[in-house]
Amino acid sequence: MSASAVAHTEGLGHVGGVALAICGRGMRRIRARPTLIMPVLLMPLIFVISFTGAFGSLTRVEGYGTDNVFNWMAVYAALQGAVFAGVGGASATAEDLENGFFDRLLLTPGSRVPILVGTMAYSALRSTIPTTGVLFVSVLGGLSLAGGPLALLTVYVATAGMAAVFCLVGLAVVYRFRTMRSMILIQVFGFSSMFLSTGQVPIHFMNGWLHAVARVNPITNVLRFARQGFLGDLTWAMTWPGLVALGGMSLVSGTLAVWQLRRLAA
Repeated sequence: MSASAVAHTEGLGHVGGVALAICGRGMRRIRARPTLIMPVLLMPLIFVISFTGAFGSLTRVEGYGTDNVFNWMAVYAALQGAVFAGVGGASATAEDLENGFFDRLLLTPGSRVPILVGTMAYSALRSTIPTTGVLFVSVLGGLSLAGGPLALLTVYVATAGMAAVFCLVGLAVVYRFRTMRSMILIQVFGFSSMFLSTGQVPIHFMNGWLHAVARVNPITNVLRFARQGFLGDLTWAMTWPGLVALGGMSLVSGTLAVWQLRRLAA
């Protein structure tokens, strides 16, 4: 192996090691401070319980898509939890900026991007906690897997992707303003993005401006992708738009986050 190839391999090992260390530090923080995960777990559970009660009668309306409201609301609640998980990952960075720990990370040699990647991975891993909690409660309510075990895979892929996206959005804001108070902007953005989608009802139940916004909201495609296995069989026609939406949102938010990180480190 040439010297350049060896250096490249060692570089990749360094990047992976830094990202893994950042991700591991985040998970150890949860173990040391369990209260950090309680809002991320409790809020989606409250959503799935309250929404299934409030919208339960809609299953009797023709065209709703399912006769069990848990089949519709479980994914929506899980994605809400994923948004909280992503915001939580960015909040951890905001805390590190305020207490000075992040300045020590910036002094390490090499690229700063692994710091961002590690935080994103931590958020994605953190999203499995509310997703699992929501699915467990929903199973007790009669959640069905019409699409088989792959239905669970689509949910976990979608929630991990959404957590990564909102972590990157949050990091872009945190790197810009360098304070925990800036996280309120991401929370408002996250709530608005989810509510202006097909979270509660199918798009053909909407009208006016709400229908127009939900139609172009990329989260609508993510919901279709994640929800399909609970409403029927999995199809490529429902899968690829959701994956493209996750990829597109990750590309845009990642570009913004890297740009702000480089400005911060300059």
